[in-house]
Amino acid sequence: MLQLKNLALMLCCGLFAGAAFAQTVAFTFDDGPSLAETPRLTPQQRNQAMLDALARHRVKAALFVTCGNGADKPEGLALARAWGAAGHAIGNHTMTHPDLDGAKVSLAQYQQEVLDCDKIIAPLPGYQKWFRYTYLREGGTPEKRDGMRSFLGAQGYRNAHVSLDTSDWRLDQHLGETLAKDSKADLAPLKKAYLAHVRERALAYRDLSQRLQGREIAQVILLHHNLINALFLDDVIGMFKDMGWTIVAPATAFEDPVYQFAPQHAAHGQSLLLSMARSLGMDKFDKKRLQDDGEADIGRLTAQGH
Repeated sequence: MLQLKNLALMLCCGLFAGAAFAQTVAFTFDDGPSLAETPRLTPQQRNQAMLDALARHRVKAALFVTCGNGADKPEGLALARAWGAAGHAIGNHTMTHPDLDGAKVSLAQYQQEVLDCDKIIAPLPGYQKWFRYTYLREGGTPEKRDGMRSFLGAQGYRNAHVSLDTSDWRLDQHLGETLAKDSKADLAPLKKAYLAHVRERALAYRDLSQRLQGREIAQVILLHHNLINALFLDDVIGMFKDMGWTIVAPATAFEDPVYQFAPQHAAHGQSLLLSMARSLGMDKFDKKRLQDDGEADIGRLTAQGH
């Protein structure tokens, strides 16, 4: 344990800076596939729209499955299988998306959620022993945190960390509310706001990684399997390419040694980079850029009548 901690400190102090990385990003999606009804697109159309966007850009991504959202039913499992068949990785995101930080969620219950999800997704093509914590929260107590880390190690799971966190989920909520009021609403302003939001987050986390590591890390972005990405994922990917970022597969990104870090003082619900900064007492930076949950973007849209 001490050796691992020392390795983590070496990573954060930039001693791996000599192994420089070009700026890369890997795309990952949580909470899918969802069978919930949304305006404009059926569940099958949403799923296919995202797969089509990835295929157009020749991007290999990862889908972290929350089985209770649809994969526990034949029609939902077929949507998840389509991701694996297209060459994307399939990871575990629990059965029902409980919050491990919650007082009413026991460690044993949370572990069972992982095992139950595994039974459903393990036969799928593309299946990987990757687990992503729900809400990016690894337990509100040391007992839960350490218990889950031991459990994942024993089960052979990788903690599928996120470095580039976004609030696409909140902007997706606003999208749903907008279309509920007017199914034919002009979505161009929302698309512009969404792209600006993701771009700002990407640049902010890139800046933070340079402060912590003294180099470009392989970023792993968290998006969701939802309507906003079904509509605008093609634009998001295109934006990263226009920024000069190289898109890599998640497995490639996870080879970056930064993802070996196990924070002792987590920024619950946030990027691994924020947890790293807090754990090392290096969190004296402008947090507003990184912790805005999209409300400012929605406020501006609302003020403009969108």
